Amino acid sequence: MAKSNLQISDPDFVPVTVEGEMRPSRWVISVDHASNTVPPCVNGGDLQIAPEDMARHIAYDVGALGVARHLGVLMDAPVVASTFSRLVIDPNRGEDDPTLVMKLYDGTIIPTNRHVDEVEVERRLAKFHRPYHNALAQVIAARPNPVLLAVHSFTPQFRGRALRPWQVGVLYAQDTRLAAPLLDLLRGEADLCVGDNQPYSGALGGDAMDRHGLQTGRPHVLIELRNDLIERPEDQKAWAVRLAPLLDQALRNAQV
Repeated sequence: MAKSNLQISDPDFVPVTVEGEMRPSRWVISVDHASNTVPPCVNGGDLQIAPEDMARHIAYDVGALGVARHLGVLMDAPVVASTFSRLVIDPNRGEDDPTLVMKLYDGTIIPTNRHVDEVEVERRLAKFHRPYHNALAQVIAARPNPVLLAVHSFTPQFRGRALRPWQVGVLYAQDTRLAAPLLDLLRGEADLCVGDNQPYSGALGGDAMDRHGLQTGRPHVLIELRNDLIERPEDQKAWAVRLAPLLDQALRNAQV
């Protein structure tokens, strides 16, 4: 395999991994919230919340990385994944987004973040957020006519709120070239309740899809999987096996 030319900053913590960088597919798979790791340079690696909270969806997208890795193999596509918790800084937010560094999330206060100032936000942007996006941009730019797939997961229920009925959601903003045919195919699966821009809207200015897809005119789509369905490695593989042919068919149907 050829040597990687990726340039990643900060030798004491690598904020992004790239698997299968030389795979030839048009697809590039990203996992913005792949890890619940707190780097040592952030309060000694401790956000001062309980381990059970660090294992919840507030810290990372449970199961998303496993699904993405299997999809990468099945679709012969590179997988670009963050290695830091979304509670450190959220790579799926624009740099000016007020939720970039969360101080309270789904009922849990994040003590280490309570008094984060502009200087500390800038430090985290430079160490984690920007290197992740730079690596993703490099992988995308290295292939002709790329297509971006973001893999996320969502909790079945926020505290004090109703249960979410969807097993899978397809998120998008103005560009529906890929999202629309994928929604049609998923709706054809009789056992699935499919979210159309659910459980969230995909129209979030400055997020990863906006930055690497919408602003550049590249075909792109974001998939959300309910995290209780992909907690186990065997379920992650099963969902990847199910989704891979649907994604490839959606791309063919999109004719982009």
